[in-house]
Amino acid sequence: MPITPDLIARTGLRLLNDVGLDGLTMRTLAKELDVQAPTLYWHVKNKHELLDLMAGLITAEAADGVEGPSRNETWQEWIAGLARRMRDAMLRYRDGARVTAGSYSTGPSIGRTFELVLRTLTDAGFSTTEAARAFPAVLHYVVGFTIEQQARTGESYEGPNPYAQTMTIDETRYPLTASVTKELYAVDSDDHFEYGLRIVLAGIEAVRQKGSSVSGS
Repeated sequence: MPITPDLIARTGLRLLNDVGLDGLTMRTLAKELDVQAPTLYWHVKNKHELLDLMAGLITAEAADGVEGPSRNETWQEWIAGLARRMRDAMLRYRDGARVTAGSYSTGPSIGRTFELVLRTLTDAGFSTTEAARAFPAVLHYVVGFTIEQQARTGESYEGPNPYAQTMTIDETRYPLTASVTKELYAVDSDDHFEYGLRIVLAGIEAVRQKGSSVSGS
């Protein structure tokens, strides 16, 4: 099979579950593909470019099959569904969110997804500027939350996962913190993700409504 940027990136994603982002090197990739490391640099200049390609594949997985809102679907419901898709795609790979964070992703699926997002929000009454600012807020929440969630699996620790251990808090000095330790350091984060997502979406709507009332006064 010929070596291509796409093959290199897909191999990198496959290796993530075994070695994690910190263990993913061009030398490791070359060994997996049974080539010399310099061969890879003909196709991928450096690890940062590799991560951009890998992030593009993760984003394409999240966007696969996405269509615009159904007849009775609100913009909040549709954006929430897309946010869950993005999170699920990153969770398929160890350190998937770290790969995605700060990466420059391109490709047809990126443009199509953003067009759907902007169309959905402008159809709901957002200006194009408001829509262009609102969606990154959701995206950044999803990526940041998922980075934290994946860190709590403890896969990057050489010893026991500290998040799986009971945290001792001085109840006398910090009674409120001690009463919600399990909530603060929960490993199973689905409920926490949904709660935060609702806050972000509600905040976006509140800011939009405030802006509309100010402009209309």
